[in-house]
Amino acid sequence: MRLWKTSVALLVLVGAGVVVAPRVDDLKRWYGEMAGASTPPQQAAPPAMPPMPVPVVAAVRKSLPVLLEYPARTEAVARTALQSKVSGYLVEQVVPEGADVKAGDLLYRLDPRDYDLAIEQARAQLDRNVASLDYLKSSLDRGTDLAKSGYLSKDTFDQRSSAVRQAESALAIDRTAIKVAELNRSYTEIRAPFAGRLGKNQASLGTLVGAGSTVLNTLVQIAPVYVTFGPSEPDLVRVRKAMSEGKVEAEVVVPGEASRKGELSFLDNALDANTGTILARATLANADGGLLPGQYVRIRLLLGQEPDMLMVPQAALGSSQFGKYLYVVGQGNKVEMRPVTVGRTDGELVSVVAGLKDSDQVITGNLQKIGPGAPVSPMPAKVASTR
Repeated sequence: MRLWKTSVALLVLVGAGVVVAPRVDDLKRWYGEMAGASTPPQQAAPPAMPPMPVPVVAAVRKSLPVLLEYPARTEAVARTALQSKVSGYLVEQVVPEGADVKAGDLLYRLDPRDYDLAIEQARAQLDRNVASLDYLKSSLDRGTDLAKSGYLSKDTFDQRSSAVRQAESALAIDRTAIKVAELNRSYTEIRAPFAGRLGKNQASLGTLVGAGSTVLNTLVQIAPVYVTFGPSEPDLVRVRKAMSEGKVEAEVVVPGEASRKGELSFLDNALDANTGTILARATLANADGGLLPGQYVRIRLLLGQEPDMLMVPQAALGSSQFGKYLYVVGQGNKVEMRPVTVGRTDGELVSVVAGLKDSDQVITGNLQKIGPGAPVSPMPAKVASTR
């Protein structure tokens, strides 16, 4: 305002024809006032941000199972095509297709009438030869007395003795023939050779079944069941070493189902030159029949325990172009970035092979809001778990 008034006074004087030269002191004062008017007032510095509260946990030591995991496929322990040893018309299907059966259960029946007649014929033949033997024995007894008194020649006596022995042999043949006929009769009933599950019927009632040529159904054993997989050549040494030390447990994982326990039961005697793997097999009880032959599953072999592994939550792990890292609480409660080397996981935990100490406080939350050097306020793990 003062500068404006001075300028107006000068203009009035100039307009009146009076030229007044300003003094040097006045010019300095004017310039100073102008410079002060153009300089903005100094602003106050913003207040410092408070430390970020972060949940922290301490690394824990625990033993980790040494596991090898492979894709695998289930396989039936036993599988057979049901056929008849004799021919005949199929007259009865005793159990429905797809049923679970026990060993010895009757499954199918052929028309047995031809075989019943064969049994009757063999028994009749036996009865006839028994009667013939009785006569020959009595004739031999009479010949013995006559031979002693000299009324019967020795040759005739020998013929009677031979006839008796031939008749006795004929009886043995007849008894065997009856057993064969009864055995053939039993083959008209097709029974389960082992406990398992039937498949789809392949012959309808009334079919003329040929001996050993007509498949009636397929029976597969469900419990136990094999799980077949192929360990690689580098894993073979570890697997064989574990087998030499005792039982190797196997865990079979089916998506959407609870895992099942079994035992490694077989290693083949040669590697496949094309794949570099060896055929291996685990056996599972499968008591509930939940696994069917031919299913694709995953199998884990437990080879032992790896003790004293340093574990942290997987949620605390970060990634960058340089690798994995963890944020820990450093000196003065400031964030430090620790590049780490991680190993195997166990649930929500991951093992840290290098880069971390037991005494470190690992930050597990608010990771996007902090960086190296940022001040933090560590919270107890109990508080962190409730957030």
